[in-house]
Amino acid sequence: MKKSTSELKEAIISMVAILNKHQKGEIYFGVKNDGYIVGQTVTENTIREISKTISDNVEPKIFPQINEVVLEGKKCVYVEFAGEHAPYYAFGRAYIRVGDEDKKISSQELERIILKKNKILWEEEISTKNLECVNEETLRDFVERSNAAKRISFKFTNVRLVLNKLNLIRDDKLLKATEVLFCDNNPLEIQVAIFASNDKLTFLDIRQFKGNIFQLLQQSESYIKEHINWRAELNERTRKEIPEIPVRAITEALVNSLCHRDYSNRKGNEIAIFKNRIEIYNPGQFPDGYNPKDFIKGTERSILRNPLIAHTLYLSKDIERWVSGLKRIYDTCSEEGVKVEFQKLKSGFLLVFERNFRVTGKENIGEKDLEKDLEKDLEKLTNHQQKIIKEISQNKFVTQKELSTLIGINEKNIRNNIARLKEKGLLLRTGPDKGGHWEIIKKMKK
Repeated sequence: MKKSTSELKEAIISMVAILNKHQKGEIYFGVKNDGYIVGQTVTENTIREISKTISDNVEPKIFPQINEVVLEGKKCVYVEFAGEHAPYYAFGRAYIRVGDEDKKISSQELERIILKKNKILWEEEISTKNLECVNEETLRDFVERSNAAKRISFKFTNVRLVLNKLNLIRDDKLLKATEVLFCDNNPLEIQVAIFASNDKLTFLDIRQFKGNIFQLLQQSESYIKEHINWRAELNERTRKEIPEIPVRAITEALVNSLCHRDYSNRKGNEIAIFKNRIEIYNPGQFPDGYNPKDFIKGTERSILRNPLIAHTLYLSKDIERWVSGLKRIYDTCSEEGVKVEFQKLKSGFLLVFERNFRVTGKENIGEKDLEKDLEKDLEKLTNHQQKIIKEISQNKFVTQKELSTLIGINEKNIRNNIARLKEKGLLLRTGPDKGGHWEIIKKMKK
């Protein structure tokens, strides 16, 4: 709404912004933004001036309906417009509607609109890989899980037929979506790192995961689960281990980061584990005109950057259609009292879980055992041995290499001290060297 045709330039910019966002809209001249009708002088020249100014300054051309209307006894001008050829430009610039403001479109968002217009999505392009590059085991497992979810009704026959039924193959050639979903050798990677404190000055471990999406999801989830803290709720006959961050939220965040990333960007996904938080980053900018809270509230539908990849993950029940992944993450964390933040960056999107090890009123493996059951025994240990127990109490998946960095002694001394703790009956290793964990025994052998 515009007070009068004296605001015609601003009105044209608003029209373009609305077209680029909604493809259609309407504007009234003679009505204030708050809806108050002030009216204005309307002549044939007024209508002609509006029509000519729109025609001269909007590209591609649009053909709006411009009419005189009477509102509450006052003359106004009503302009109705529509267009399906975005991006639209006003006075040589592209704009988009954000709330009640008209903002210039960023170069990346402009590129996305153009690609959408030409129906050229990265995932739909032909891959250089061939059928022999497909990991048949991963594809078989996908078909089995999708059948179990009752989202497909066909069984595995051969790679070609299955991919054809999934619309992931065209003229016997793989699509790029197929490449990242089912081929091990692809450009997709995830950088993971554990830092010694709350900044990136010193890292305890750094790795690079490569493979198809399903392999990366499994590797990333396992890595995070191994390096977060767990507490135990003990009943008379049962012991339930509970992570400081809900596993369901972690899984959803990882799937979301791979499903909605910008695959045309060669930068990899990142997972950074700090003392006070875990960050999950993907190089996919949040859609212009939207904020995470729009999806957390449930007022907006999911916007799919990669529809083919998203549909495939839906079939295997890795994602759902009707509820935003951000909302599921937020709701799950809220139920467990875990703070989570969603941050729009210029280079992509960042999800941050706050680490929350201390839980009031429930047994905490790291602290109650240490304070009540080991208090006297710890006095008999060396300083280094006490530090080892303390670190393990806070993270039962901590490695000897990480202990060496945390405590400040070499790995040989760490191994020797762990051997002494085992001899005293204070420490037990459960499971294999890779993937296992430490357990602190409550009473020391006499």
